[in-house]
Amino acid sequence: MTTTRWVSEVMTGVMLAAGVVMAQTPVPQAPTPATPAATTPPRPTPPAREPNAPGFVAKQELPDGAVPPADVSGNFVIGPTHPPAPETVVQDGVPQGAVYEFTMNSTDSRIYPGIAREPGTFGTPDPANPAKLDVTTSHPAAYTRRVAVYVPRQYIPGSPAPFIVGADGPDRVLFTVLDNLIAQKRVPVMIAISISNGSGDAQGSQRGLEYDTMSPRYAEFVETEVLPLVEKQYGVTLTKDPNARATMGNSSGGSAALIMAWYRTDLYRRVLTYSGTYVNQQWPWNPETPGGAWEFHRTLVPNSPAKPLRLWMEVGDKDLLNPNVMRDEMHDWVLANERMAKVLADKGYQYQYVFAKNALHSDRSVKLQTLPTALEWLWKDYRP
Repeated sequence: MTTTRWVSEVMTGVMLAAGVVMAQTPVPQAPTPATPAATTPPRPTPPAREPNAPGFVAKQELPDGAVPPADVSGNFVIGPTHPPAPETVVQDGVPQGAVYEFTMNSTDSRIYPGIAREPGTFGTPDPANPAKLDVTTSHPAAYTRRVAVYVPRQYIPGSPAPFIVGADGPDRVLFTVLDNLIAQKRVPVMIAISISNGSGDAQGSQRGLEYDTMSPRYAEFVETEVLPLVEKQYGVTLTKDPNARATMGNSSGGSAALIMAWYRTDLYRRVLTYSGTYVNQQWPWNPETPGGAWEFHRTLVPNSPAKPLRLWMEVGDKDLLNPNVMRDEMHDWVLANERMAKVLADKGYQYQYVFAKNALHSDRSVKLQTLPTALEWLWKDYRP
């Protein structure tokens, strides 16, 4: 394990926009099997959906450029333009937190020793079960991951700190936004732990295994393998209060954020997602949740007692629709998020749902526009 350290620097708007998604490090490859899975076809261009299409939840349409208020729950429409919020840029006179980084190796992990799917391959739907994808090109593989830790200047050593865990890190936009929101007392003084994935994407990959698996496994990885290192290496104390712990992510990182809180509500109770992958992307297939994260809105939320969770969600009007070879009626990101909003409302959850016009999957401009107010809404009811 190696450790490096730097202090937050001034980020330009271009750097902020580019910092949302990090490149993946190639992993060692095994020999190609004799019968490879089908190659991944190009993604089709998704159509633009209307925010008030038949069957969609009723929404309040806001003036162009506006975002929902931080003290109101419900369903909203924003866009078509998405100006960046001023809190996403370093402001004069605002204390800047320290940002530390360390690297984790797969050889050190008990929970995730590492897998990878062969480049240029995907999988084949099971002829007897279109919701099940057969992947023959996934194999053990080593990986490394980066973990970035943001510690605000206002943190008092020894005090248990609220914190937020983010997927697909490092997320420098988040750190800058927290600097500004903490200074304005719009969120509590909190630490942020931004964790990169173990490489790849979707079924058969390490990222897919971590983020799309419907189980407490990823939450327990963070709890037992990441957070102790953060506390030990940087002299911080992370709160044990689940009401003072949040998760966030985009795409499969978003579904992972909700999975962490759903299966370990004793650990996390605040969730923020962009283009949440509430679709059928779990692999290996599990008969207990045969639709993967689609089961959140099909069975889990409707059929379970309401949990003490607070959720902020966003989807773009041009979000993903059937981006791969599966045709199981469970690969529509817009519909999935619409259904999430409906079942959350039906069960009485505190949530805010944003439908963004003129927005793609995990749209960077939408994140830059909405993240400050989204975080403020997420923590609005927090009392130490």
